[in-house]
Amino acid sequence: MFVVSLPGLVMQLQTPCTSSCADWQLSPDAVRMLEHAGLSLGDYVAFSLLVVVMLTLAALAVVAVLLWRRSDDWMALLVGLMLLSFGPTSFTNTVLLSHWFGPALATHLLSLFDALSFSSLTLAFYLFPDGRFVPRWTRWIMYMGIGFSIFFLIFPRYSSAFLDALSGILYVIILLSLVIAQVYRYRRVSTPVQRQQTKWVVYSLAVLILLVVGLFVLPQHLFPALGQPGSLFAALGTIVSDSLLVLLPIAFGMAILRYRLYEIDILISRTLLYGTLTFVLAAVYQVSVFTLEALTSGLTLIRGNQPAIFASTLLIAALFKPLHDRMKALIDRRFYRRKYDAARTLAAFSATVRDEVDLNQLCTKLVAVVEETMQPAHVSLWLSPHKRYSEETTRALPLIETVGTP
Repeated sequence: MFVVSLPGLVMQLQTPCTSSCADWQLSPDAVRMLEHAGLSLGDYVAFSLLVVVMLTLAALAVVAVLLWRRSDDWMALLVGLMLLSFGPTSFTNTVLLSHWFGPALATHLLSLFDALSFSSLTLAFYLFPDGRFVPRWTRWIMYMGIGFSIFFLIFPRYSSAFLDALSGILYVIILLSLVIAQVYRYRRVSTPVQRQQTKWVVYSLAVLILLVVGLFVLPQHLFPALGQPGSLFAALGTIVSDSLLVLLPIAFGMAILRYRLYEIDILISRTLLYGTLTFVLAAVYQVSVFTLEALTSGLTLIRGNQPAIFASTLLIAALFKPLHDRMKALIDRRFYRRKYDAARTLAAFSATVRDEVDLNQLCTKLVAVVEETMQPAHVSLWLSPHKRYSEETTRALPLIETVGTP
């Protein structure tokens, strides 16, 4: 479906829209702005096609790796199924399906594709990473979502404005339930390794949302002219937003393959530090430029705003190191203090060991505590042979060896 819809995408993007504009489609005014910048409509179409293909190939590459390395893990297969329908291809199918089956049947088929894609996405998030519905009420929301999907197959949401609005409300409700379920699972149920897996997915989703909202959604609300259908800013914003979706397949792949799980803490720390630092320095720079311009506006010997810009740049250079060190200390103390408090973790573990009678649970908790407190590159657990245990039991009891401890 993706491959055969590419010619329809190219035809759609090559045709400037006059009234109703599809995603990524430009209006005649936007085409003239492109030509004024020295670019042609063909260049824009080629760039858009490159983004679509690269995003889809990245998702399919993650699916291939999951099938190769985790073909015996049904959770990995579910995530792979979700990623198969990944990518900004649904709007291209409109042209293709209408040409094949007519507009009426194409609307029902689009609702079917949307339902399958969204259902696989919802199910993957509800069950990730251990394959259980946590909390239990997520199971009933999933059933309700399937029921509404069947309803929208019979009465497509594209057929009326009311059904389209109702579908949007349900979409937001389900997305909020996904966030609540992941937070509950992280705080109440997940093991240390599962928490690291969750961090990868949540981190990529948070970065995606913040970038899209900060770079495109907010400017379009502050300046409504930028968000007009068919405008160059709206089209480029949609392209960049869709290209950022590649973060999700990569995060799911890293989490399921458990590849460098604990490096997510470094990414989160660096993002918090440099994101906050950039925002503060940009605010200080703008305030200092406006202040210095206001103070020097009455001086006839100083023309323009060059001195204000020069002085503000020197101020930012002087503030960078102190602000960096201060914010790093605040972030470490606020977000990562408990993580590195090994004594508290070991005390909590010793309290639970007194009441633990299940050998498998004890071994799991022991390995988890070593991973959380020492963060080695590898942990091995052997069970020492003893005459009181059977031969099967002696293959598994406790001698801990850690390799590559920082």
